[in-house]
Amino acid sequence: MLESIKTLLGQDWVRAMEMIRMSLKSDIRLLDSTNEAILSSGGKQLRPMISLLVSRALLPCGKAGGQGGLLPEDSVRFAAAAELLHNATLLHDDVADSSPERRGAPTVMSLLGGPASVLIGDYWLVRAMENILSSSSYGNIVIRIFAKTLSDLAEGEMLQLQKAESGDTTEEDYSRIIYSKTASLFEATGVSAAISVGAPDEMVEAVREYCVSLGMAFQIRDDMFDYSEGLEIGKPIGADLDERKITLPLLGALKSAGKEEEARIREMIVGIPSNPEYKSEVRDFVMSRGGLSYAEARLLDYSEKSTSALGIFPESAEKDYLVKIARFTATRNK
Repeated sequence: MLESIKTLLGQDWVRAMEMIRMSLKSDIRLLDSTNEAILSSGGKQLRPMISLLVSRALLPCGKAGGQGGLLPEDSVRFAAAAELLHNATLLHDDVADSSPERRGAPTVMSLLGGPASVLIGDYWLVRAMENILSSSSYGNIVIRIFAKTLSDLAEGEMLQLQKAESGDTTEEDYSRIIYSKTASLFEATGVSAAISVGAPDEMVEAVREYCVSLGMAFQIRDDMFDYSEGLEIGKPIGADLDERKITLPLLGALKSAGKEEEARIREMIVGIPSNPEYKSEVRDFVMSRGGLSYAEARLLDYSEKSTSALGIFPESAEKDYLVKIARFTATRNK
């Protein structure tokens, strides 16, 4: 499906990828070669896809027209910025989480060290901001949207660290964490795309609903992978438990526990770094108490909410692919 989307987007996709590549060019050989290696490792590139699909789907409804059948330059700039910012956060996350691998390959942190990974992440972040600020029409509006996302990301990470120490994560805490860490960037991606074509307010709000729900579903699916065997997800099974993260499958399983058992499980999670044998007991608890089924039901709710938000979009191939992305997010295996 993802390759089909790139084909549909055609020259707009080529323009966005070239803008990303040119934004990262440097005469510092180590920086340039590292950036090229990161780009070649790919990833799903969902955010620029969603950005361009939204812009094209709403172009007939908006005030900003493209030229020669192509999207306005701002649409391409904002799509590139979303991918640049996403990768910047991954470079920073790998340091925060001491991650040796991402997407099945060694991280920059493991190859060059934490300081280099942070610096390269900063470079990608600045290049994202430069692309946004290059917009003469919407730069001041969109930079505030992405600035909020950066604030959300920092708050989400800090809340997650705080809860890892205390072990008292609630479902409300979890929802705030995954909105801040994942859904907020999806939101900025879609909303900036709608703004880039001058879409009316009701369309912008529909995009916001679509992207937030999509982002929530995306992260729930990721968190389910931590309890799933036999999938090629690019990180070891149980990594979240190693970091004492209480995610939705575990929260779902805890709903069936009494107060004493819940307290015992939470104490075990906090104690995993010094008692790694606790991890298998916690995983068995989640699997035996229906934790994955609980998370899947919430995931499907968000997926349905995401597709429903597109109801006011005009019919188009781009809209159809946005629906397919929401459904893909709910069923993906990596």
